[in-house]
Amino acid sequence: MAERITRQLVAEQAIVREEAELRVPSARIARGIDRNFELPNRLYAAMAVLFFAAAGVMTFGLSAPGMVVPTGIIAIFIAMFFAVPTLWARMKPENPQRATSWARFRQFGIMTPYGRTSAAAATVQVLILPALILVWAVVFVAVAAVIF
Repeated sequence: MAERITRQLVAEQAIVREEAELRVPSARIARGIDRNFELPNRLYAAMAVLFFAAAGVMTFGLSAPGMVVPTGIIAIFIAMFFAVPTLWARMKPENPQRATSWARFRQFGIMTPYGRTSAAAATVQVLILPALILVWAVVFVAVAAVIF
């Protein structure tokens, strides 16, 4: 249920300060900014391969002279999808964290907001969408080949 709160009740309970308080965790300042994605580089490479494979299937399956520009735009977008986070992780100030090694990832998995996730479950979660997009591209090209 909702309760009506009056100004007087808020004024009695509120802490009023004359000057603004700077609230920055000291641990974050001491160790830098963590821009680590906690996944090994192999997973990002696999994701990129699956996305480019889907684009390649669509390109070669539906090849036409009018598709050169859209295909180039798609390739640029996929490349930037991986280049921007890579550049962001390498920005100044230096990021003390490095990508998780494959051995460490397999041994410990990753921590998610819902608890620790095993390496196999995290791999499936990361690669399921690119794999489904590749399957969709293959099915789409196969249907288009049958129809046309």
